Amino acid sequence: MSTVLVVDKNPALREAIANLLLQNGISVQEAADGKEAIEKVQSRAPDLVITDIVMPWINGYELCQWLKTEASLKPRIPVVICSNRNNEFDRYWGKKKGADAFINKPLQARELIETVKQFFV
Repeated sequence: MSTVLVVDKNPALREAIANLLLQNGISVQEAADGKEAIEKVQSRAPDLVITDIVMPWINGYELCQWLKTEASLKPRIPVVICSNRNNEFDRYWGKKKGADAFINKPLQARELIETVKQFFV
């Protein structure tokens, strides 16, 4: 079973995403910020990370860059940025930091599941 790490400062949104993924047969880990996410990845690397951009300690861009450059992470973990910051600059910056996909908030369940599943084919 594939595992997704959901990283967002909003516990209600993390829970909603986690429940949606679980209903679709995907195992879930959760983290409240980038710092906690790095700790979880180092202890048990997920198959994919969904992250917000704006978070305390380590933001989503920094987390994405760490996931894409950390030498111990082979193969590279796909990253989906999920944010309400949906302008061209944020999409550009996300791609520049290594994001594999970008989903706008508010979330559309179908779009989220389709985006996640494309990485597990």
